[in-house]
Amino acid sequence: MASVVGKRINGRTYYYLVESERVDGSPKIVSQRYLGAAEDLAAALDGAAGMPESTRHLAFGDVAAVWSTLERLQVRRAIEEVVGPRRVKVATYLTLAVLHRATAECTPLAEWWKSAAAARFVRPRLAADAVTDEEFWRVTARLPQAHLERIEDAVSARIDLPDPTTLAVDVPNFATYAESDTADATLAGLSAIVTRDGAIPLVSRVYQRGGPGVEPFGVAVDRLGARRPGEVTVVFDTGQHAQLDLDSGLHFVGALPLGDFPDLLTRPAASRRPVDQDRYPGVTALDSRTTVFGASRRVVLTHSARLHAAQARSFAQALSSATRQLDGLALALAAGSNRRPRDQLLTDIARITRVRWVDRVLSARLTGTRPGELRLEYRIDEAARGRVDEEFFGKQLLVTDHDDWPVAEVVAAYRARYHLDSTFRMLNGSFVSAPAPRWDWNEHRIAVHSLVSALATAVTHLMRREADRAGLDLSVRELLDQLSGIGETVLRYPSTGGRPRTRRILTARDATQQQLFELFGLGAYAP
Repeated sequence: MASVVGKRINGRTYYYLVESERVDGSPKIVSQRYLGAAEDLAAALDGAAGMPESTRHLAFGDVAAVWSTLERLQVRRAIEEVVGPRRVKVATYLTLAVLHRATAECTPLAEWWKSAAAARFVRPRLAADAVTDEEFWRVTARLPQAHLERIEDAVSARIDLPDPTTLAVDVPNFATYAESDTADATLAGLSAIVTRDGAIPLVSRVYQRGGPGVEPFGVAVDRLGARRPGEVTVVFDTGQHAQLDLDSGLHFVGALPLGDFPDLLTRPAASRRPVDQDRYPGVTALDSRTTVFGASRRVVLTHSARLHAAQARSFAQALSSATRQLDGLALALAAGSNRRPRDQLLTDIARITRVRWVDRVLSARLTGTRPGELRLEYRIDEAARGRVDEEFFGKQLLVTDHDDWPVAEVVAAYRARYHLDSTFRMLNGSFVSAPAPRWDWNEHRIAVHSLVSALATAVTHLMRREADRAGLDLSVRELLDQLSGIGETVLRYPSTGGRPRTRRILTARDATQQQLFELFGLGAYAP
C-alpha cells in the first residue's frame, strides 16, 4: 500500500512516498522515497522542473549483469562458508574484487567504484572511502593458501554442469606482474580444469614461469584432478606433449606441427567436410588416422576460412616489410653509403628473411667480397607462395584419443584454451601493476589476484554460455561491450528550497542489449 506522508522539519513540511505491507499481521513500512517540499511537487506537476544543472554517467549494464550472476551463484555466501562468520569483510571484498575485475579490467578499485552504479545495489553497503585497493589488500592479507583453493572449489560447486567431463588446459602467459612498465617482471602461468561447454574454470593453479621447481603440465593436471574428481581430457598446444605421457591412458586433444605431416597438408580441399555450420561457420575438417609419437592415432586437420584470411593478410604484411628492408639495403649498397663487412650484411639479411613462411618464398643473394663491391638481389618464388597459401594458411592439425567424439567436439575442446587465454589477457592487460606503490608483488598477492581473475573468468564465461543458449553468439569481450553500452545517467536538478532533486534513467537499448537486459534480470537493478 502506498501513501504520501508529510513530515514537519524546522517549520517546513517535506513529503515522502511511503509503501507499507503487513508483516506478521502488523503494518510495517518497507520503503520510503523523498518527494520534496510542496513547491517541488507543484513544479513537477506543472512540468516546470526545468533543465538539470548537472549530469553524471555511471556504468550500469555490465556491472549489474555480473553482480546478478554473482548473486545467483551465491559467491559471497560460498566465501563466507570457507573463511567463517567472523571474517565477513573478507567475503565482501573478494566478491567486490571479482565484480571489479570482470567489468573494469585494470582501472583502480576506488576510481571504478565512483564511476559505476554498483553502490546502489551491491550489498552490504560500503562507504565510498572504504573501497580502495589498499583496503582490499589489507583485508585479504592473512588469507591462507588452503582457503583460496577451498573458495574456488566452493564457487565452482555452484556452477551447473550438464556434462560431467572436463578439460585440463594450461595458459603459460596468464599474467605478467610488475611495479611499472620498466620494472623487473614476474611471469606467471596458470593451469586449470574447465568445463567442456563454455570453458568455465572450475579449479586452477598458478605457477611462476622460469622459476625453480616449476611443475610439468602433467603433474599439475594430477594435482588439480585431486580437487575435481571425474574424467578429464588434457588439452595441449604444439610441443607441449613432451610434458605428458600420452600412452598412460590419459585422454587428450592436442595440436601437432603442420610441417611434420606433409602428406596430410597436400590433401585436396574436397577431402574436408564442414564441421558444424551453426557453431563453426566456414570451418571444414579432414578426419583421419596416422602415426603420431610412434602409435596410430586419430588426427583432425581443420581449415578455417577466417583464419586463412587473417594469416594471408599477416603474411602479405610480413613479406612487404621484408622486401622494403631489402630494397633499402640494396640501394644503400649500390650508392656506396653502406660499406659494412660481408659477414655483417649476411647476418642482417638472415634477420630480415627469417620470418614465418617468408623464408619459404623469399630468397636473397649477396654478390661481391669487399665493401663497396657488395650488391644485393632477391626474388620471390610465386610457386612456393601459392603452396604456402594452399597447404598452411587456415589449418590446424589436432590429435586425440577420443575416437568416438564428433569432430565439432574435438575442435571445441582444443579451442577452450584460446577462449581462456583471451579472457585472461582481457582482464589482466599487458601486465598487472603492483597493488600499491609501496608494495611489491609476492607469492600471496599473486595467489589472491589469480583467484580473483579465475573467479571473474568463470562468471563471465558462464554468462557467455547463457547468452549462447539464448541464441546470442558473442565472445566474452563482445558480451561485456554490449552490456557496458547500457549506462545510467544521473540528472541533478536545482533546489527549489529543499534538497536538490535527482533523477536516474538508463540509456536507450538496441535489440541485443534489450535481450541481454532481460536475460540477466537487469530490471531488478534499474533505478
